[in-house]
Amino acid sequence: MLNNKEKQLLRKIAQKQRALFQIGKDNISENMIKSISDSLEAHELVKISILKTATIPIREAAYDIAAATHSEIIMIIGRTMVLYRRSKKNLMEL
Repeated sequence: MLNNKEKQLLRKIAQKQRALFQIGKDNISENMIKSISDSLEAHELVKISILKTATIPIREAAYDIAAATHSEIIMIIGRTMVLYRRSKKNLMEL
C-alpha cells in the first residue's frame, strides 16, 4: 500500500506518459487484463483511457482492472486512470 507522498510522485510521473491502453465498446476482456498485467510488470505504472463508446463506467472499470491485476489505482481523472503495481525488479524503488 502506498502512502500519499508516493502516490503524489506517481501522479507527477504519470502526467508525462501517454495512455498505453484504450477500453472501447468491447469493454474489458481477459486478453486486455493479461496485457495490462504484463505491462505493469514491465513498467510498474500504466495509464489507461476509456473511450466514449465503452459501456462500462470509468470507476467500475478501474476497480475491476485493479482487482484482476492486483494493482493500485493511483488516480482517475476524466476518462483516464493510472494503475501501479511494484514489479519484481522494483524499477521505481518505492
